Amino acid sequence: MRILLVEDDHSLASGIRLALKPEHYTIDWLSDGALALAALKGKEPFDAVILDLGLPGLDGMRILESVRRLGNRVPVLVLTARDGLEDRIAGLDAGADDYLVKPFEVTELKARLRALLRRSQGQASSILECRGIRLDPATHSVSYLGKPIILSRREFTLLGEFLSHPGRVFTRETLAQLIYGWEEDVESNAIEVHVHHLRRKFFPELIRTLRGIGYVLDKEPREKAG
Repeated sequence: MRILLVEDDHSLASGIRLALKPEHYTIDWLSDGALALAALKGKEPFDAVILDLGLPGLDGMRILESVRRLGNRVPVLVLTARDGLEDRIAGLDAGADDYLVKPFEVTELKARLRALLRRSQGQASSILECRGIRLDPATHSVSYLGKPIILSRREFTLLGEFLSHPGRVFTRETLAQLIYGWEEDVESNAIEVHVHHLRRKFFPELIRTLRGIGYVLDKEPREKAG
């Protein structure tokens, strides 16, 4: 899951990034409101946004209103020191999906973010299951037919994207954007290597290659021709 963090307090932003790293999220951080709005207007995919309202220059409320006017429905978790009822109502009315008042506990931030992502995908539970595979984001565990499977951080993130959207075709470029942040170098064959490892750890037909297009995890096994 790729998260855009918009927070001008460098100490708080560093703490959030450090806290969320073990959760297998890819975190991109911006401290400037105008740059954040430009990123959200662009073509790069984000699964959710953690947005501070008290930003210098272009504040978070204006970013939120602009994004919603453009029809962008990316889930937004607002972080703010404004704890008045009217402030919370204004943020929710502007299009925020959830509202967390500073200071907050990291465990609550994690839980709210999981719930936000779950609702955005229309899931009652955060656990992802498909074709005998079970992935639990809360415990960072994966199993296949009841047997625990050990995955690297990248493999876990990539598998989570496929299981969240079975039947969806992902281009290699989209997958690279989803599992690698702006500050990370991506080898030209990185996605192919991760896909190969997932197939080896589960079964060869897990992820299907569409030549010249990308990859897809089918909801059901495909019938073999002939």
